Amino acid sequence: MAWLLMLLLLAAAPVFGQTPAPVRVIAFGAHPDDCDLRAGGLAAKYAALGFKVKFVSVTNGDAGHQSMGGGPLAKRRRAEAQEAARRIGIEYDVLDNHDGELLPTLPVRNQIIREIREWKADVVLSPRPNDYHPDHRYTGVLVQDAAYMVTVPDLVTDVPALRKNPVFLYFWDQFTQPQPFRPDVVISIDEVYQKKLDMLDAHVSQFYEWLPWHDGLLDQVPKDPVTRKQWLATQQPDKVLPEWRPALQKRYGTSAANVKHAEAFEITEYGRQPSEEEIRKLVPFFPAK
Repeated sequence: MAWLLMLLLLAAAPVFGQTPAPVRVIAFGAHPDDCDLRAGGLAAKYAALGFKVKFVSVTNGDAGHQSMGGGPLAKRRRAEAQEAARRIGIEYDVLDNHDGELLPTLPVRNQIIREIREWKADVVLSPRPNDYHPDHRYTGVLVQDAAYMVTVPDLVTDVPALRKNPVFLYFWDQFTQPQPFRPDVVISIDEVYQKKLDMLDAHVSQFYEWLPWHDGLLDQVPKDPVTRKQWLATQQPDKVLPEWRPALQKRYGTSAANVKHAEAFEITEYGRQPSEEEIRKLVPFFPAK
């Protein structure tokens, strides 16, 4: 099936029959499953083209469980992140900052700057700085604060500054204050939806233990691995929201009506402001005009 997926993705390249120019993508989440939730499908599409993708968890996740924590949980969640990355062919870093205690400090900002520079990123993904969870909010603030600084040579001098500022994109969220999410770029993930579920399925401690327990659903989680993965699909549908449809139609044309699963991103005011032509080069999955 891998060859069929490759053909489908290449067919959506800006110029039919030609492999698009390589793009380097890095995504930041607060915990070792956040990027998978918001951009696992996009990562799978890039990886299928052979492009380099890295997910970074800014905390080690050592507080995200109902019955374990500290070092043992951090070790478990790091292993789950590595397995998730292996399943779609990307890299995954888990930084050693405590879960639930993240603050937008200078040392952590420098960690973010270093990650972006070392990866030589063209595209940087992160949460918006408004969210129910302080770790999510501060991850968004940290990436915002790094957005310009990645180009300043006299800061974090152990890694060369980038000569070209990346394009920074926010993950989708449902929060409306101080302003609602704006779906600038919406991408069909229909052909990689099972790959995204494979990633989420690797985070056993989260999707089959902690989150169901926190939501009062633990007794609904099947014990059988195959059945519980099917249950997971009902909890993470990634369905296209009505407000996403105009952005889909803008780039997919009449075929937008057939898209069942998608991920949405907002172009931030920080970093490079891409033209429509550059968006199509950086996100080479839309049908040719």
